[in-house]
Amino acid sequence: MAEDRARIGHIEALTRKALWLSNWMIHHANHIRPNVDGVKVGGHQASSASMAAMMSALYFGVLRPEDRVAVKPHAAPVFHAIQYLLGKQTREKLIDFRAFGGAQSYPSRTKDTDDVDISTGSVGLGVAFTAFASLIQDYVRAKPWADRSRPEGRMVALVGDAELDEGNVYECLLEGWKHGLRNTWWVIDYNRQSLDGVVREGLYDRIEAIFRAFDWNIVTLKYGALQRAAFAEPGGDRLKLWIDAAPNAVYSALMFRGGAAWRERLTDEIGDQGPVSALIARRSDEELATLMANLGGHCVPSLIEQFEAAGSDKPTVFIAYTVKGWATPLAGHKDNHAGQMTGAQIEQLRAAMKVREGHEWEPFEGMNDAEGVRKFLEQVPFNAGGSRRLTSPQVETLGPQFVGTGPTSTQAAFGRILDAIAKTDSDLARRIVTTSPDVTVSTNLGPWVNRRNLFARSEMADVFQKEAIPSTQKWRFTPEGQHLELGIAEMNLFLMLGAAGLSHSLFGERLLPIGTLYDPFISRGLDALNYACYQDARFLLVATPSGVSLAGEGGAHQSIASPLIGMAQDGLASFEPAFADELSIIMDWAFDYMQRQGDARPDLADWPRDVTGGSVYLRLSTRTIEQPSRPVDKPLTDGIIRGAYWLKPPTPQCEVVIAYQGVLAQEAIEAAARIGGDRRNVAVLAVTSADRLNAGWHGAQRARLHGDGDARSHIENLLADAPRHAGLITAIDGHPATLGWLGSVLGHRTITLGVEHFGQTGTVYDLYRHFGIDADAMVAAARSLMPGW
Repeated sequence: MAEDRARIGHIEALTRKALWLSNWMIHHANHIRPNVDGVKVGGHQASSASMAAMMSALYFGVLRPEDRVAVKPHAAPVFHAIQYLLGKQTREKLIDFRAFGGAQSYPSRTKDTDDVDISTGSVGLGVAFTAFASLIQDYVRAKPWADRSRPEGRMVALVGDAELDEGNVYECLLEGWKHGLRNTWWVIDYNRQSLDGVVREGLYDRIEAIFRAFDWNIVTLKYGALQRAAFAEPGGDRLKLWIDAAPNAVYSALMFRGGAAWRERLTDEIGDQGPVSALIARRSDEELATLMANLGGHCVPSLIEQFEAAGSDKPTVFIAYTVKGWATPLAGHKDNHAGQMTGAQIEQLRAAMKVREGHEWEPFEGMNDAEGVRKFLEQVPFNAGGSRRLTSPQVETLGPQFVGTGPTSTQAAFGRILDAIAKTDSDLARRIVTTSPDVTVSTNLGPWVNRRNLFARSEMADVFQKEAIPSTQKWRFTPEGQHLELGIAEMNLFLMLGAAGLSHSLFGERLLPIGTLYDPFISRGLDALNYACYQDARFLLVATPSGVSLAGEGGAHQSIASPLIGMAQDGLASFEPAFADELSIIMDWAFDYMQRQGDARPDLADWPRDVTGGSVYLRLSTRTIEQPSRPVDKPLTDGIIRGAYWLKPPTPQCEVVIAYQGVLAQEAIEAAARIGGDRRNVAVLAVTSADRLNAGWHGAQRARLHGDGDARSHIENLLADAPRHAGLITAIDGHPATLGWLGSVLGHRTITLGVEHFGQTGTVYDLYRHFGIDADAMVAAARSLMPGW
């Protein structure tokens, strides 16, 4: 018992220290550190304070090295403070909080140097990510090639109650229920305040009902140990009834006003000169304020007790009642979300924490048993062992899987390439995991799934097959399966890809995730896609069908801006091949690119991402076109990967260049033949990746600005072959700005063809003619660029 009391005492001391450091970090950044641009630095003192005890109980008392945590974004200062106390963060980073090179505003796997498991920042995404990380942990552990000696970890999300307004949280809950979610904890900071005010009454009942519907364990931490002890006193039942009935706004307001206000209100409303009055009278104003602030989310003994009692692998939500701004002068005020303590208020907190001036950053300053706490930190289970960032060897690729030269679409070719890989007994095939939001068949993953099956922790037979009903799809669920079927929610797709794409770091096993969806619906999950890339997750995104070539489906199923998304999204290399051989080369390169850590293929390093690797996006089409019959040599392969090659090179007499990306190859070739039939030289530039061409061009510009006068990008070298007087026509089944910048590279006169408006139903030829991207439009554009024609 004495050992337990000492442990609790140490965690309580560390809670106070984390509370101080987080508040001082924000105060220093906003009021002491020079502010050269006058822009508010920001930080969230109140949101940090409400989670100080919960996070301290977890990190110092409950978590193990195998656990993975997504921290509430606005509690980042507490996280950095805890990492500092654990020796995983430097004082300099805390001093530079929210400054260039300092601790990040929100925990970041890629930008912070301390031990961030899961990036957070766009609220709700980190919460849902933990569920998908748990599903991926189950997937990996079910495989015969996995190292099962590593213990299972809990995927823990520290959740602000206002985050539960985010729709992706509920999409995630439904998907988790479908897949039998395990080993997931969500700890809700139920402080009942958000950015703009106090949340609605009765929210707790709604939260509880939702989690009960999805079969989660629910643990409510409403009362702290002091409150429970008071309830056991004569008159305590009256106090408990008052607390339970108190509106959120009233409780928050009284927290801000303090002990005298508590005494006045309680005496007026429940005082009867009997037991409850005596209960109140026995406590000073300070003691009464401490009692009323002793909610479950701030009581370390209660938190430790409930966390340690949750031994089941069933998903568990802890609803912890807290006060926003707890233990600070900001506690309870409705404006405290973005509010900051004044100089007088921080001095009030300093006095309460016994921190001497000039010793604000000292980890053990003001502690009664500093040496005991120091020794306790050395034994904290979470801090045991080495790095919690794991590694996994790279998987060797198989080389391009060429699938014939007959007429085909890139979508169909993708299915055949993946099927060819599925037939092999290779480590590459074993490490691929596919997923799709209910469009598995229509994105050509069917052959892969038929060979490699769907994943489930326990075997489930295909009922149609069992009943001898003919079907092209063999939907067998098995622990050996390699496809994760999702419902129609693109946010879930990108969160799943993010979790699978970090499996090597989170769980020590390499996965090569492939996700498919309809190209226009990338926008529905764009926040989660950006989030996955921000974490440096590695995956292959296959989006099909694309453009207005899905003519019969109308504008709602046609994509315009997705090529621009592919260009602008950091961490995502975007391609739009026209031909199956191009796709074969790109996919083989992608499997290598997804695994790079900084030492691969320097020969193709047109920009830094080529060395460090990343994720890959393929924009494919359902439209069948003729395929070229040609040898695939190294120059062609390099051009495809760098982003472009001459399908028909220019001569010194060249008058016009047609540069196309994707499925418009057929129109570009036809237009070139018609113009060339008039004895004019027309060159055709096949662009496979406007993204990589543009990135290489900007990379060369930066190199020249930094003194490398010889730096030239791939697109500069290609267009140098075309005479300056030649006109340039760019064409894409997508937004024309994707290729419109090509005219700026060397100053060629340019006409840009593409799609800028929502489409409508019709044939491909109707829509291409309507939008001016057919061969006739290219011929007309060439005529305007060629004087005298």
